[in-house]
Amino acid sequence: MPRNFLSHSIVVPAEEMTMTTIADKTVLVTGANRGIGRALIDEALRRGAKRVFAGTRQPLAHPDRRVTPLTLDVTNAAEIQRAVEKVESLDILINNAGLDIHSDLGDRATLERLLAINFFGTYGVTQAFLPLLSRSRGAIVNNLSLAALAPVPFSPLYSISKAAAFSLTKSLRALLAGRGVSVHAALTGPVDTDMARTLDVPKSSPESVARGILDGVERGEEDIFPDPMSGSVAEGWRSSVSKALERQFAALPAGGARS
Repeated sequence: MPRNFLSHSIVVPAEEMTMTTIADKTVLVTGANRGIGRALIDEALRRGAKRVFAGTRQPLAHPDRRVTPLTLDVTNAAEIQRAVEKVESLDILINNAGLDIHSDLGDRATLERLLAINFFGTYGVTQAFLPLLSRSRGAIVNNLSLAALAPVPFSPLYSISKAAAFSLTKSLRALLAGRGVSVHAALTGPVDTDMARTLDVPKSSPESVARGILDGVERGEEDIFPDPMSGSVAEGWRSSVSKALERQFAALPAGGARS
């Protein structure tokens, strides 16, 4: 690769995704029992989703008949497969299931647990439902965090797991573009959920964040900044060297360099 790769590469537009409407679509949300997940279900219904699959570890009751509960532990391959067998078609997959544990870098067991849910869970669910999403030329939405862009000092292992999930998101985006599947990253700031209950900073409501995420999906945004804190860095991120490199690398042939 030449040293001046960026300056000599083809300029790729900032956003090339097709806009996806929620109305009349079939949506699956993981981690749907509370917080942002529950708010995403309600917001998808409000926007006219035809059917919403709610993936949870524990049984979920919802008054809207369009909601179909799914027992879905994203770390359990057998449950993922059973969920796939119950979903006949899918337009939008929202990987929302996540976990945060405050621990230091020396706690390998906690890192493995966070990676199992925040990274491998997203990977496993996406791979399992990819045939359905390819058939519908659908969308994948990975709910991440600003910690994917810069580590949070009091939660370094969570930051590592979210950074890994963001790298997965960008890799999927480049690989699946040819199938017509769009891949979105939701990079949220602090949200008023059980996960952030000990964090003494201003927080956005799950409902407002859910609206922001689905607004971004419907606008076709690759990287979605759905709340005031994340929105304050959106412009800088979209014009950053890291984002420019992602666009340039996406223009390379999938098979790599050839002699």
